Amino acid sequence: MELKETSNNPIPEFKVDPVMVLLFSFLTCGLYLIYWNIKVSEVFNAVAGREVISQPIAIFAGCCMPVNIYFYYLAGKEALPEVYRRTGELQKDQSVLLIVLGFFFPMAAAMIVQGDINRLYK
Repeated sequence: MELKETSNNPIPEFKVDPVMVLLFSFLTCGLYLIYWNIKVSEVFNAVAGREVISQPIAIFAGCCMPVNIYFYYLAGKEALPEVYRRTGELQKDQSVLLIVLGFFFPMAAAMIVQGDINRLYK
């Protein structure tokens, strides 16, 4: 299932159970988060209709702490509001929560973001 933007820019489907994001991240010692960052940035860029999170930022966010924090800042401040707008949900700024969780427990931040992205596909 693919959602279509008003233009010819399809939103790639990346629906994963948030618990599986946590499980895969633990089983791969965090390497899954690099793949997850790349796929999530593709969804965010398609939803926003512009490049919100570039591929290099997505890749380096999986292995470099300052870039990881920046990734979650962009997700909470610029990308998720577009997701909420698309799904008709209340606009909320989760950037501070995602930055704090991204610093201490990035897998929990990824679970929150994945849960919000999954709402696009309902």
